[in-house]
Amino acid sequence: MEEMNLHEYQAKQLLASHGVEVPGGQPCTTADEARNIAEGLFAAGQEMVVLKIQIHSGGRGKGVFKDGFKGGVHLCKSADDVHEKAKAMLGNTIVTKQTGEAGRQVHTLLVASGEKIVDEFYLAVLLDRETSQPLIMASREGGVDIEEVAETNPDAIVKLNVDPLLGLQPYQARNLAKALGLSGKLIHHGAKLIAGVYKTWWECDASMVEINPLCIVENADGSQKIAAVDAKISVDANALYRHKDIAEMRDLNEEAELEVEASKYDLNYIKLDGSVACLVNGAGLAMATMDAIKHYGGDPANFLDVGGSASTEQVTAAFQIVLKDPNVKAILVNIFGGIMNCNTIAEGVVAAAEATHLKLPLVVRLEGNNVAAGRKTLADSGLTLIGADSMAEAAQKVVAEAAA
Repeated sequence: MEEMNLHEYQAKQLLASHGVEVPGGQPCTTADEARNIAEGLFAAGQEMVVLKIQIHSGGRGKGVFKDGFKGGVHLCKSADDVHEKAKAMLGNTIVTKQTGEAGRQVHTLLVASGEKIVDEFYLAVLLDRETSQPLIMASREGGVDIEEVAETNPDAIVKLNVDPLLGLQPYQARNLAKALGLSGKLIHHGAKLIAGVYKTWWECDASMVEINPLCIVENADGSQKIAAVDAKISVDANALYRHKDIAEMRDLNEEAELEVEASKYDLNYIKLDGSVACLVNGAGLAMATMDAIKHYGGDPANFLDVGGSASTEQVTAAFQIVLKDPNVKAILVNIFGGIMNCNTIAEGVVAAAEATHLKLPLVVRLEGNNVAAGRKTLADSGLTLIGADSMAEAAQKVVAEAAA
């Protein structure tokens, strides 16, 4: 896990704690809770309440549930309507552009005040990898696909690199507010919000904070304010040891079961749809191995990087994880030992094959540090495995075995 994604309600909690204006609201897991939160919002003078499913996916509003119920975002005028819609969505599975056909089951809803929106903008803070500096992106066109804006009207996006030592200066925040077309008191409100969003990104070790839409909203008395109506935050997983509170926000329901299992052993695993399982050391070699499998007509069943210094226990765990995928027909172990000891891998392969009573074809290519000892361990193990001297040969052999 390189990044941990947060739900909208969690992102808004973090933003609010850093001084960013967000609409009032609370998360819930039952329809009765949704009704109670809505009743509180209506009693406080809200005319509309918005009900939003909390899943790690864009396009929630346009999603369709598997039972035909449409939309994961609904505006409601009564607590009864909130209760009815919540009942229809909770526990149900929705398919959006980003979830794929399997869809995602809804466990949590956000019940929030339905703001009277006057105008919509886009705001994001991320890391500019070219300059190694924080980058703030703002656009007058919000609530739409920012990639589309970037393609069709790149001038609509204002970019600002921030010096990480100096931080965001007040004048820079004011200039960004003006670039969004804000005027009068809203320049001050906008600058304060932009500063709060940047502070959230910096202090939470986020890889991205995205506010889309950032909105001018109208209060009951006709006055205006600027608020983060939607929010996405991804946090750098390598920094989570510094943020126990954020680490506790991880929602395992949103992650593939095998990927969660792999993260317990510090393995980088991503499940794919193919039939050839790969166990490789190093992300670059893992990508190249997947390419080689595709090149010879196969389909990888996973991306799996065991890292540069895996233990026998980690290799055994990696084997057990790939074998839990019912689509796997053959396994390829491709190890180039620089730091990695090839014999450690060999011992792990033997232990895993014995522990799992391996029946599938296994192709092994070892090269590098202590390779002679590794090959001897495999040869002495009595395992039925197929050796290969190069990555191309290994890929060809494993594709043929999977097809057979």
